[in-house]
Amino acid sequence: MRIAGTSYMDSMVSQLNLLSTRQYQLQNQASTGQTITAPADDPTGMALALKLQSDSSAVTQYAQNISTLQNRATIFGNALTSLKTISDRAGEIATAADGTATPSQLQAYATEMTQLIQQAAQLMNTKDGSQYVFGGTASGSAPFTVSTDASGNVTAVTYSGNAQVAQSEVAQGATIAVDSPGENNTGSGARGVITDSRSGADFFNHLISLQNNLLSGNTGAISSTDAPNLSKDEDNIIYQFAINGATQNRLTAVAAIASSQQSGLQQDLTTVAGADLAQTLTQLSQASNAYQIALQTSSQMLQLQQSVLNSLP
Repeated sequence: MRIAGTSYMDSMVSQLNLLSTRQYQLQNQASTGQTITAPADDPTGMALALKLQSDSSAVTQYAQNISTLQNRATIFGNALTSLKTISDRAGEIATAADGTATPSQLQAYATEMTQLIQQAAQLMNTKDGSQYVFGGTASGSAPFTVSTDASGNVTAVTYSGNAQVAQSEVAQGATIAVDSPGENNTGSGARGVITDSRSGADFFNHLISLQNNLLSGNTGAISSTDAPNLSKDEDNIIYQFAINGATQNRLTAVAAIASSQQSGLQQDLTTVAGADLAQTLTQLSQASNAYQIALQTSSQMLQLQQSVLNSLP
């Protein structure tokens, strides 16, 4: 039985195409490090790989959120540290301004108190990038404004923020708020750092009262009213420290979880779609050799066929 020359040619071309396609696939795997680059490569594997990539992207975003919150929590904590220093000094002045203090000493203390109030207001207008940290969700403008009289003494410090704080997602279904508003007299939500109706804190007004009583020499009001009020403010600042510390600890924990999840998802993705480079290169070499041998064999067969045809009468 004779086999048509076209049948051999068709078979040869088909075999060469298969070998060429295999070479391309292996070259692509070696260059990308992936065994799946198109749905046709492995439909089920591709679906799983896409799901893993989506999960990995979500965890990456959570990690970025956590990093941003950690930076903001640090800024918040640093401001609290400086505010506590001012609170401590105000308490020292209230204690020192007793009946034994001279008028000149009281005047000096009053001048210092004015400076401390200005410093505290500046601290409470701390920014994180373009956002004011202590303004609640009204973070686009400075939350505290200082008013003074003709002598430079502070007469009022007003708050223009709100009592709400933003929640940020750090994991699926889990959110964290790192801020506390400067003022909260609503009776609910995050306690205000300066003023809070639940704790009796009203730091700026208490500092201004101490300043005024120093100016007037009213040492009795300082000991009976200002000193106890400043103790409430200090307690509130310490409370804010505790909340900030707990928040930073939680952020550290969720950051570790996110990092572990990222590593696990990348490992799973490599298992599903990753190429073993050593094995891929070996297979590529074998496929290349097979292709070259097929080309040589086909060339020889074509030459033989042509010789046979030429010998025919």
